[in-house]
Amino acid sequence: MDNYDVVIVGAGAAGMMCAAVAAKRGRSVLVVEHTDAPGAKIRISGGGRCNFTNTGTVPGAFLSGNPRFAISALKRYRPADFIALVERYGIAYHDKGLGQLFCDGSARQIIDMLVGEMEAAGARMALSTSVGAVEKSDEGFRLALSSGPVTARRLVVASGGKSIPKMGATGWGLDFARQFGLAVTETRPALVPLTFEPGLLGRTKPLSGISVAGRVGHGKTRFDEAVLFTHRGLSGPAILQISSYWREGEAITVDLAPGVDAFGALRSARASNGKQAVQTVLGEILPRRLAQSIAEWSGLDGPIGGQSDKALRAIGGAVNGWTLKPVGSEGYRTAEVMLGGVDTAGLESRTMEARAVPGLHFVGEAVDVTGWLGGYNFQWAWSSGFVAGEAV
Repeated sequence: MDNYDVVIVGAGAAGMMCAAVAAKRGRSVLVVEHTDAPGAKIRISGGGRCNFTNTGTVPGAFLSGNPRFAISALKRYRPADFIALVERYGIAYHDKGLGQLFCDGSARQIIDMLVGEMEAAGARMALSTSVGAVEKSDEGFRLALSSGPVTARRLVVASGGKSIPKMGATGWGLDFARQFGLAVTETRPALVPLTFEPGLLGRTKPLSGISVAGRVGHGKTRFDEAVLFTHRGLSGPAILQISSYWREGEAITVDLAPGVDAFGALRSARASNGKQAVQTVLGEILPRRLAQSIAEWSGLDGPIGGQSDKALRAIGGAVNGWTLKPVGSEGYRTAEVMLGGVDTAGLESRTMEARAVPGLHFVGEAVDVTGWLGGYNFQWAWSSGFVAGEAV
């Protein structure tokens, strides 16, 4: 039977970071991955270019039952630390805006970098290997792997969440946490497109493919990014962001032209050229097809000169304050991350160790810490993996 100081379940972002850090500290490390390749989510992220961090990372960009939990790890391993690693490997990158850093080339470079870090430090990786029964003892853990039993002084669960199951994602880490008595918060798809009921969808589906720079709000939360009409509802960065805050039965508000007073523009057009059609004026603010649809939804016929302030204010509200109730989301199939996870109340924030189970650590997406869109979740993976690697 092989014996290790540390066994890490999951060869994703957090798991590989943890393995590299622990191995550099002289620990014998085995990374167990049930798929046939490491870094599946890294490979597809950012359209294949990997949005590997965000230079504006702050604790406020993360959702959790305990918003302060992530502070310790994020302070100890910052975006600048990962950027330095990327630069050391000569990986070219660029800022796409809003602090979002992407590789100039392939996301595969990030995977190769992490694998290189692990191999250089002596960590081993077992691919296409599943984990069966896990037993706790005074000395550590005994794991029944599909390749045979192993023991470990420390066990790190870096198995991710439920998002994008076609990439091999499962809820294994959550089930495992419950097995050892740890609480798990409610989980749901996050950073995911929202869907409409048939009536609303009948109006918006013809707009599929249209994108505008929008502002989407839920309660006091607002995001100013692109909004995309789809054949199921709405998507785009602003919608993905607000999806982490939205719940079924609740409304969101969409401003299709932030910074533009649509009502004011309509009134000015009425005064200067009352013969214009409403959709013509809206077409100077919005894409033509969208402008035409909003005019049709309003039910106003004839030139703008014949429209009352009340009618124009209603159209302006449809542009700057469209309030709607999505019926659901596209689910884990397309969700970028899982919201919720292992309750942080049961974890030590400086080490990611379970308070009630010495030697057991949870990192990355499996933990109830979920970032905004734009590289924040990868930064949480690097930071949580780092502090666990320093502790095991």
